[in-house]
Amino acid sequence: MDEMEEELKCPVCGSFFREPIILPCTHNICQACARNILVQTPDAESPQSSRASGSGVSDYDYLDLDKMSLYSEADSGYGSYGGFVSTPTTPCQKSPNGVRVFPPTVPQPPPQHHLLQHPGSLPPIPRNSCITCPQCHRSLILDDRGLRGFPKNRVLEGVVDRYQQSKAAALKCQLCEKSPKEATVMCEQCDVFYCEPCRLRCHPPRGPLAKHRLVPPAQGRISRRASPRKTSTCTEHELENMSMYCVQCKMPVCYQCLEEGKHGTHEVKALGAMWKLHKGQLSQALNGLSDRATEAKEFLVQLKNMVQHIQENGVEFEACLVAQCDALIDALNRRKAQLLSRVNKEHEHKLKVVRDQISHCTVKLRQTTGLMEYCLEVIKENDPSGFLQISDALIRRVHMTESQWGKGTLTPRMTSDFDLTLDSGPLLQTIHQLDFVQMKVPAAPMLQLEECCTQNNSATLSWKQPPLSTVAVDGYILELDDGGGGQFREVYVGTETICTVDGLHFNSTYRSRVKAFNASGVGQYSKTLIMQTSEIAWFTFDPASAHPDIIFSNDNLTVTCNSYDDRVVTANSAFSRGVHYWEMTVDRYDNHPDPAFGVARADVLKDVMLGKDDKAWAMYVDNNRSWFMHNNSHTNRVSGASMMIVCVTVLRCRTDGGIGKGATIGVLLDFTRGILIFLVNDEQQGPVAFEALEGVYYPAISLNRNVQVTLHTGLPVPDFYTPGEADPNGSVC
Repeated sequence: MDEMEEELKCPVCGSFFREPIILPCTHNICQACARNILVQTPDAESPQSSRASGSGVSDYDYLDLDKMSLYSEADSGYGSYGGFVSTPTTPCQKSPNGVRVFPPTVPQPPPQHHLLQHPGSLPPIPRNSCITCPQCHRSLILDDRGLRGFPKNRVLEGVVDRYQQSKAAALKCQLCEKSPKEATVMCEQCDVFYCEPCRLRCHPPRGPLAKHRLVPPAQGRISRRASPRKTSTCTEHELENMSMYCVQCKMPVCYQCLEEGKHGTHEVKALGAMWKLHKGQLSQALNGLSDRATEAKEFLVQLKNMVQHIQENGVEFEACLVAQCDALIDALNRRKAQLLSRVNKEHEHKLKVVRDQISHCTVKLRQTTGLMEYCLEVIKENDPSGFLQISDALIRRVHMTESQWGKGTLTPRMTSDFDLTLDSGPLLQTIHQLDFVQMKVPAAPMLQLEECCTQNNSATLSWKQPPLSTVAVDGYILELDDGGGGQFREVYVGTETICTVDGLHFNSTYRSRVKAFNASGVGQYSKTLIMQTSEIAWFTFDPASAHPDIIFSNDNLTVTCNSYDDRVVTANSAFSRGVHYWEMTVDRYDNHPDPAFGVARADVLKDVMLGKDDKAWAMYVDNNRSWFMHNNSHTNRVSGASMMIVCVTVLRCRTDGGIGKGATIGVLLDFTRGILIFLVNDEQQGPVAFEALEGVYYPAISLNRNVQVTLHTGLPVPDFYTPGEADPNGSVC
């Protein structure tokens, strides 16, 4: 009940309601607080037509007064009414629960009288007083009755009493002489609180006291306080009890209000009946509100769990970010060491080359200097013959040595500059561009069950991303199994969130699921949806695959031809599993043509009779006989006892019995046994026509301009047929 406490506090004083009254706007306020926030208005601006009271105003009769409201919702916190001495400009206050509270009226000094007022009486309410609701800020001018014109909220007062009593201290026994004990019961008739020993001693459950009603102490206090409020009187007629309810004004009224007041022409109902009705309506509304409150509690639990998950994920993500940055720093340090190693190698190489050149030049210079000194000493000799003996050799040596100091010898073999330049620009740019990218795979999509359905042998599936999912999705992958509990296979890959899959098996149960993908990978699968295709096939002839000479009508259920040659038309549905039966009625049959009925592959020839190629299995029939034909092979009639069924490539049989206008041709295709059976006018036409059928087959016919046929689908298997084994004579058992 702690959450209810704010509902029980006055918006002005912030304390529990005391003698609350109901304003016409349905908000409540303490009677004393209402007196404190009254504002006096000038006589010129208080027309009698605008005055109202709690009993005479309903559904906001005072809305016109809002135009001259003393305080607007957008004011700056100060309110004034020009021209009044009695309402000086005073800053607005606020109640403890944050609702605006208007300043109390400062009454004018009362006129001097010779007689003194009673010390305990309240000052009279000034004429033309105006009260403004502190919650919705609607203004209302009071009539001569003042605050007495507003009804008291006895229900709210009772709720406040019960709430305060539930929080109050334990009640004490009234008969204990010393140290009163805690009361355990209260007698409503005696109006006394008893502890258990005093009850047994003073109020025994026998004799006249046996009829007294004992209640818990808290309930007894409520009953004691509630007893004076059992009778509710009318605010217009204080001596009359409220006994009726005005439906138009939505308020309780008394009998005199109906006789004299404005409620006389209004619809009224019994107070007790409306009390029960409104209690039921409130209970029903509370049920819906209770459901919303339960959902809100569950949502709050979800949000609190999200807070914990966010904190945990934040710590984990921060650690991951630090680890990634540390890895980048480690990689940069390793690259730094590698680059420094290259610099050191270049440094050592340059030093070695220069030092080798210094050593070489030093040796050569020493040799050159020695030769020069030797030649100078030779020149000093005065022996011509001896000089000439060695002069030629010395001259050659000097020239040879000089040539050794030729070009490049005195040029440094290595520069002192390092030719290595670190290209850090792209790396710096990459570091500046380092940011978070979406690297998570998408969440599992949610199948929208209200939009998923099957129709005939097609299935439509719809899905969406989970709410609050921010992960980018590049596309979706839809998977279905084979309709028999086999492996899943992809049937759609794309960006759409709805897909229709055609060509499924009839009377089959398919499992479907979908997953999303993006650049980071493929997400998890959605929940598996099980879908059931139609048990009975509904289909029509297919104009897209028919020969151009075929003429369609009746929503593609009726076909004929504008050519004298046979033309083929197939259905828009194919079969590969189950047992299927359909019929065709002959609407027109002229000049004894030979229409053919049967099944065919998708690539059957369209300009020849059905059964002429190896893509069709058919029965063609005239007005007297019928033949089974496949791969352009058929024979004369064979008796039932000696007929042999030759399978797969060459199969033929002739049977007596033809067709005419109004005839019905039935085709029964049973994949459980791999056979094809024909019927004419509900009778089986010959033995089993074809066996060992497997794969995908389309219902098909061939006809010319002398025949018109109507297709009938969605039919049950004939009663005579029971799936089983064929007997040696070819009949169905």
